[in-house]
Amino acid sequence: MHSISLGLAIHNHQPVDNFPEVFEKAYHDAYLPFVEALENHPRIRLSLHYSGCLLDWLRLNRSDLIRRIARLAGRGQVEMMTGGYYEPILPVIPDADRLGQIAKLTSTICGEFSQSPAGMWLAERVWEPQLPATLARAGVEWTIVDDNHFHAVGLNQDQLLGYYVTEDEGFPVKVFVSSKDLRYSIPWHKVEDVIENLKALASDDGRRIVAMGDDGEKFGLWPGTLKHCWEDGWVDRFFTAIEENGSWLKTIPLGEYARSNAPLGRVYLPTASYSEMQEWSLPPSSSHEFHEMVKQLEQDGRRDITEYMHAGFWRCFLAKYPEINHMHKKMLRVHQKVRRAMVETDSALALDELWQGQCNCPYWHGVFGGVYLYHIRQGVYRHLIAAENAADAALNKGQPWLEWTASDFDGDAADELLIEGEMQNLCLDPDEGGAIVEWDLRTAGRNLSAVMTRRQEAYHLDIAGATASGSTVEQNEVKTIHEVFKVKQADIDRYLHYDKNRRHSLVDHIFPAGTTIGDYVNSNYAEIGDFAGRPYSYAVDAAEDGLKLHLKRDGHISAGDKRLPFRVEKDVAVQMSQEGMKVRYVLTNTSDAPVEGVFASEWNLSLSEDGHNRHCSYVTSKQNQGRRKLEATQDVADVEDLYLNDPDAGFALSLSMSQPARLWRLPIQAVTNSEDGFELTYQGSCIILGWAIKLNPHEVWETTLEWGELAAV
Repeated sequence: MHSISLGLAIHNHQPVDNFPEVFEKAYHDAYLPFVEALENHPRIRLSLHYSGCLLDWLRLNRSDLIRRIARLAGRGQVEMMTGGYYEPILPVIPDADRLGQIAKLTSTICGEFSQSPAGMWLAERVWEPQLPATLARAGVEWTIVDDNHFHAVGLNQDQLLGYYVTEDEGFPVKVFVSSKDLRYSIPWHKVEDVIENLKALASDDGRRIVAMGDDGEKFGLWPGTLKHCWEDGWVDRFFTAIEENGSWLKTIPLGEYARSNAPLGRVYLPTASYSEMQEWSLPPSSSHEFHEMVKQLEQDGRRDITEYMHAGFWRCFLAKYPEINHMHKKMLRVHQKVRRAMVETDSALALDELWQGQCNCPYWHGVFGGVYLYHIRQGVYRHLIAAENAADAALNKGQPWLEWTASDFDGDAADELLIEGEMQNLCLDPDEGGAIVEWDLRTAGRNLSAVMTRRQEAYHLDIAGATASGSTVEQNEVKTIHEVFKVKQADIDRYLHYDKNRRHSLVDHIFPAGTTIGDYVNSNYAEIGDFAGRPYSYAVDAAEDGLKLHLKRDGHISAGDKRLPFRVEKDVAVQMSQEGMKVRYVLTNTSDAPVEGVFASEWNLSLSEDGHNRHCSYVTSKQNQGRRKLEATQDVADVEDLYLNDPDAGFALSLSMSQPARLWRLPIQAVTNSEDGFELTYQGSCIILGWAIKLNPHEVWETTLEWGELAAV
């Protein structure tokens, strides 16, 4: 009789520092009911993976679920999978951290579930050819990746009903094939249709296995699935149908199958992830074009073509989003410091904080928020700064210190300027207008520069034609998050504005007279100077109890059809013993003609997301306005002092100006995609200080800004 095995690998994860209410909802809607379903169907056997950050939360808040999973493991119904403890993208973190994170989760599984895991969940199924050596050294015998990895090397669907062996440096690893068809049919299609499709794949010898590795959150947490999976009983019907067809269909943990069945052969896989992730990594127009092309071919039944269509590479997220690249390079720099400190102290100092800063969730963006999720992005920096604080304290023997270096921090073949000390870090990019690209308040564990730039996304191209409801899902129809189109407000298309420059600080603009804050918000303004985002020269000098950085650009101002030479200089002075800085601007009309315009200094600050709406406030002392919410857009004249309060993050900032300025303040809001649809999300707060200037030939104008850090109130 024809028969077949079904191998399910269910992955459960929540990002480091996700909101407690999200953990709680995921527990109630997905994790708990799935374990209950397994308890009610003891003949359903599968592989389970829980990331370390989720296990940590369960241990503290819902420890009974861990005990129930342990009982399932103890009776042989569940096989636990290891992985990177904090769910990192393994190929882009140092090998020592790969091995350490896998060892930490393996040890935890041995302790909590009395199993020694042989299989591993690969975060976002991101595969690169050098991984087998790392996995084998970590004691991993098998893993699971998507079928498009195998299609890319010419294997067809009939050749993917089993597992293959691959290797690197002579270290072998078994690799199972996750079926995209199953991923899109479980739990979306009718149970009887799923069973019939499985039956069509059965063979006389019964050696075939069809496998699926996918997120546990699809069983209750994704939109519409709580009702579909549990209230309407899809999962119970599916498990019952498997049991009723047990004469030809059996579920089996993947590791057990690998121990009792030979591989289909040897394979060498290219760099790949699941097909949607690869598509998301493309530039917006290419991503949209590729998606529409594949969708049309699938509608035309041309799977013979789509199986060979592969585009995108996970690491391209580091090129697509400079903010991700900077965060990644920050992680690598902290890794180096932590490893040096470990040698100095002979201890695993700050290692766990570093590993939490490697959690993959803000290092990419797709249908979920990813890097646009403010609290996840800032959480990674908080852990990286905590690791850096501990490492630097050890390396500097607890003594006060302040130092600078010029090095290629972000890997763009040009030097950045790093000013680091026990109180704060500054990273400035001379080639990007001498702007501040990172400003860490080390005591608060806050990167004030972790702000996202508004840029076009592939899904923006679909928004303009959305209806008021914005949903393509018909009533009573449940679709995967990859197929749903939904907006959360009907007029969201009017917020599709894209920034002309990166959202850095200490950005120098010269606007024509009459430019308004509305022009700026809508990116509908002109620059008559060539200073923002353009190269500056630099020099660094020692100063009393600190350092002074001098930045200069000899650029131009446009006056009618003429380009007149103009110079902008800015000195940035920092002290060893305090957070903040003093900035002195000197503007010189180096031409033989008068010039005029509006000189503006732009600052983009990462303040608390929730506090942005509830607690964050600002005060301008001269107007004596009292506390004002930061969430509104506002234009205020003649500002001499400014105070920004962020009690949620535990700090406040003061800013004073030697010359009264016109203040523009506004929230930075991007139109982003999520499981629930398109929405406007807070990415940071922008402050622009402007001065009308009118300089005669060779005339000089200057002003001073001084930032200080205060206790939050």
